[in-house]
Amino acid sequence: MELELRHLRVLCAIADAGSVGRAATQLGYSQPAVSTQLRRIERFLGEPLFERGTGGVRPTRYGAEVVAQARDVLARADAIGHRTAAPRPGRTLRVAATNSPMLSGTVSRMRTRMPELTVAVTSAYASSRIVELLEGATADAAIAADYPGRELRHSASVKHRGIVTEPTFVALPSRHRLRQSAQVQLADLAEDAWFVTPDDGAGWPGVFYDACAAAGFTPVAVHEFLGDQAQLQSMIADGLGVSMVQPTLRPIPHVVVKPLVGSPLWCRYVLAWRPDSVTEDEVETLFQSATAAYRDLVAQAPHLRNWASRTWSIVGA
Repeated sequence: MELELRHLRVLCAIADAGSVGRAATQLGYSQPAVSTQLRRIERFLGEPLFERGTGGVRPTRYGAEVVAQARDVLARADAIGHRTAAPRPGRTLRVAATNSPMLSGTVSRMRTRMPELTVAVTSAYASSRIVELLEGATADAAIAADYPGRELRHSASVKHRGIVTEPTFVALPSRHRLRQSAQVQLADLAEDAWFVTPDDGAGWPGVFYDACAAAGFTPVAVHEFLGDQAQLQSMIADGLGVSMVQPTLRPIPHVVVKPLVGSPLWCRYVLAWRPDSVTEDEVETLFQSATAAYRDLVAQAPHLRNWASRTWSIVGA
């Protein structure tokens, strides 16, 4: 066989969906057909591209590299013969966003790449609230979050596209007993106090408690916390607890960020939008701006780069 664009789309759909079955549904194929296609592609490339588990699939290190290359090829193919629509002067693009570290970089790039647009940002903690803003036509586009097996749910008036799926790390006080560990077993934190953010309407903190249960424990002490990262890190530095954090977090003095053995928790950032109020050019520019902003964050996170070099290649990085 020879690799064709349709094969690359299958790989990207599986990576975005985290499941062969969900990818088949999105593509309009049967699950056996997509499974057969994936096996043929893996035989052609000579190496597995996805790890299979009870919760779905995720790219192997080699698979993540292939998917990243596939995304680049598909983006270039989609751009062939495409004419940029004339800008609409004076237009405001209303962007809703959850607590995403890539927001600032995304917005600044949008302003550079589409100076004719005014970008107005609305912050919303819960991804469920972001869906409400989109479906109520009070936002045009958004950066939201979801989790493997709990993908963002919305009506047909909204579309979404995965930006990146990242592992969740843990932040510890620099004097913590596990401070010298390259990776931390979640079960070894069973007796620690935890800072846990409230329900985000997309599956958190349920996925956290599920991971703890799978590791054989229930947290003995939980501080429910909703505040800025600086305040959270200050309390961690003071030894008041530990917390799950985004792997791109830049720790302050007296805080260390560590990956978890086996990566039991994953989070996906998604770009969501209303097709009736956002042009294809704007969607693509938003997506490219977000992925570029994420690459910048990775470049500033040595703990994430070190982990990725051992276990996984960041999609789009």
